[in-house]
Amino acid sequence: MRIFLFARRNTKEILRDPINFFFGVGFPLVLLALLSFINQSIPAEAGNTMFAIQNLAPGVATFGPVFMALFSGMLLSKDRTSSFLTRLFTSPMTSVDFIAGYTLPMVVMAALQAAVTFLAAGLFGLTLTRNILLAIVVVMPVAVLFIGFGLLCGSLMNDKAVGGICGALLTNVAGWLSGVWIPLDMIGGAFKAVAAALPFYHGAEATKAAISGNFGELPPHLAVVLIYAGLLYALAVVVFRRKMRGDTV
Repeated sequence: MRIFLFARRNTKEILRDPINFFFGVGFPLVLLALLSFINQSIPAEAGNTMFAIQNLAPGVATFGPVFMALFSGMLLSKDRTSSFLTRLFTSPMTSVDFIAGYTLPMVVMAALQAAVTFLAAGLFGLTLTRNILLAIVVVMPVAVLFIGFGLLCGSLMNDKAVGGICGALLTNVAGWLSGVWIPLDMIGGAFKAVAAALPFYHGAEATKAAISGNFGELPPHLAVVLIYAGLLYALAVVVFRRKMRGDTV
């Protein structure tokens, strides 16, 4: 009950700034439309498959939750530097309760974002099947990964630093290393090897596998994402607990 009450408060804080909310949900749609139009402008004889909708839609849907890192990090950072969390630290809530309370509304927002992205992709030629539901579920561990990163940054940094790390830096890293901007097979070499060691690429590949029905490819890709997400959340809880106690991290 404590977690849900705290999550409801955080939901109100998110909805209090509708610009951020609509930006988080709407920017993937802008990206989807822009890259789809670019793909359509490439002559067929030149091989206009770089941004084919069956690859583009799951890539954008997997990239979209990167904004959850920014939102969760900013919200936690602002609460931490105000008197709000200081008062709540006297309550029976634990560090796990706090982290879960910040996570729940972000996960709901990420699910809405993924659903809207896939539905919009149907306008650009994506065949809408029951696999879309599985793809939305697959996107959730990626969303949890980004939220965990945002909460870790929010536990350590002020809101300006969180904006730089979880905004510009993480957005570019996730975009390039997930293969959303350029297919990694076209680059290969050390760049692809580095990308394959990080969770962004595996999140995109897992979503593509869910959309295409290649269910056998899901477990290895999801395992990488879940391992990274678990490590980030464990670290976020430890750091937040030390902040609650007034320790220096």
